[in-house]
Amino acid sequence: MSEIKIALIGLGYVGLPLAVEFGKIFPVKGFDINESRIRELEQGHDRTLETSDEDLAAAKYLTYTNKIDEIRDCNYFIVTVPTPIDKYKRPDLTPLVKASETVGKVLKNGDIVIYESTVYPGATEEECVPVLEKFSGLKFNTGFYCGYSPERINPGDKEHNVTRIRKVTSGSTPEVAKKVDELYKKIIVAGTHLASSIKVAEAAKVIENSQRDINIAFVNELALIFNKLNIDTHEVLQAAGTKWNFLPFSPGLVGGHCIGVDPYYLTHKAQELGYNPEIILAGRRLNDDMGFYSANRTIKLMIHKGHTIAGSKVLVLGITFKENCPDIRNSRVIDVITELKDFGCNVDVFDPWADPAEVKHEYGVEMLPALEPGKTYDAIVFAVAHKEFRQLDLTALKKGNTVVFDIKGTVDKNLVDGRL
Repeated sequence: MSEIKIALIGLGYVGLPLAVEFGKIFPVKGFDINESRIRELEQGHDRTLETSDEDLAAAKYLTYTNKIDEIRDCNYFIVTVPTPIDKYKRPDLTPLVKASETVGKVLKNGDIVIYESTVYPGATEEECVPVLEKFSGLKFNTGFYCGYSPERINPGDKEHNVTRIRKVTSGSTPEVAKKVDELYKKIIVAGTHLASSIKVAEAAKVIENSQRDINIAFVNELALIFNKLNIDTHEVLQAAGTKWNFLPFSPGLVGGHCIGVDPYYLTHKAQELGYNPEIILAGRRLNDDMGFYSANRTIKLMIHKGHTIAGSKVLVLGITFKENCPDIRNSRVIDVITELKDFGCNVDVFDPWADPAEVKHEYGVEMLPALEPGKTYDAIVFAVAHKEFRQLDLTALKKGNTVVFDIKGTVDKNLVDGRL
């Protein structure tokens, strides 16, 4: 292990925490094509807040670069780039292919390439390996080798960080699988699970989020039913939760880099093989519609309170995909905002965690820098349960007939007009 030199490809929410932990033990080159990201990290700060300034400083063997030549001397390459979907909800492997091209250009005999990006079963060997072979001129499993160890980062979670979540590992040969497993054991205090093949490890990852997606879809459907029955969904779940084996899921918007995306990777592969997944896609459709449903519930409540919808002022609190985290990737709050605007509402968005420039670039939304003193709204939508919003004084933002709709179910029910 003393001769290990690691190149970490992609320094986002997944790659940086991993680079930092390995960088406390091994020489690590953190590689990212974003030059401003490299400069930021060299100055000792991570804007994603996944890694503290103290942790960055503790990774004494970690350096950063956006130059391919500077990773040539590495013998382990760990790829942690995003795997998004396109506008047709099909897997977009472009970042993964580009990263494989980069690695392929510097691969040497005996090197090991480990992928962490979430993919459908078979993608590593079917899509990535041919690219590595083409650009390196080496033969798979004789010149270079591969491993797959799916990321399990939970953005914003300081309790379950990268070292405290058990890691699934795998390799393209039994010997390489053991090497990959031993490598991760050096930093993962929660331990590892060595899968029998790369395909098994890929499948394990993609069903983790598909399972969670389906469970959330179930409670979202319950929310639709209970609203028609005039029953509070959260009270029902609280009562049902007194049984020891009842699963504690809550209704809400399902976005982010994993749960709202990964099921489409699995269904894509299934359809390619001639099988049309029914439960997984039904759950996805239902969850994808919850933002529009929430906006429509808000509009109906406003009508019942006598509001004229066109030109009304609505405040949406939160745009990140989850609470107490700056991550805006695939946030479904945008569906709420878009639908409200389509009704003719003037929508203000405030989120103390999100980066305004990033939100403007990604969604075309101009955020409020702060809540304006004295400004009141016809409706207020709690879209994200940030800790700051839990302490918010609603009276300063409300008129006499202001509608308050709580998507996350975290506000005192006596203070809201409706919630999922």
